[in-house]
Amino acid sequence: MNRRDLIKGSLAAGAMLALPARAFAQDFLQEFDRTFGLEPEAVPPPAPALPTVVEPNPAYDRKLLEIAAREVERAGAKVWRRDIVGIADFARPSTLPRFHFVNLEGGTIRSFYVSHGRGSDREHSGFLQEFSNTPGSEATSRGAYLTCEWYNGKYGTSIRLEGLDQDNSNALDRAIVMHPAWYASPGLIARQGKLGRSEGCFAMAPDQFNEALWNLSGGRLLYADRIEV
Repeated sequence: MNRRDLIKGSLAAGAMLALPARAFAQDFLQEFDRTFGLEPEAVPPPAPALPTVVEPNPAYDRKLLEIAAREVERAGAKVWRRDIVGIADFARPSTLPRFHFVNLEGGTIRSFYVSHGRGSDREHSGFLQEFSNTPGSEATSRGAYLTCEWYNGKYGTSIRLEGLDQDNSNALDRAIVMHPAWYASPGLIARQGKLGRSEGCFAMAPDQFNEALWNLSGGRLLYADRIEV
């Protein structure tokens, strides 16, 4: 209990007797503050709802295709399946489809929901606030990843990831992987206004995770960053 509440709790009954009849609810609190020289408490405005609809944006799609081609070229011989690249755009909130399967051969893009790490969004705002490669940070790392073998883990069939950049070089040691998780289901957005958070992994809805298994099987590239157009 703060000092203001303590004072009010002990003096409110007596103060009520000295105030006009209208001084109830907010009027009473304001009069009480003036009488006892207390600063009025600030009431924070309600947090705005995060967007849930994405408008078609050809320039954004071109940017994704450019990044996919650039990152495959940069990875060189480390990547041996160069047809599809996964791009996680963490400039978008978790309420929008932001994991993109970019097909370089067909020029098509398919987009799904993905969670970010709780260490990247400590206040659970729905937006990734920072990247980290630090062990124990439970944060998402930026950079290019090579998709490795499947394995059966805590959340079922998952995909190991090897970080190819300095910013995600600890991915294997940190057990940063792709996996399905209930807290990444878009139905959660209707209940709490955002997806849940991972421990730094790329978590997708269980009923959508087959997309990752089909499109990012071993030897393909995953790239994570904030995408600016």
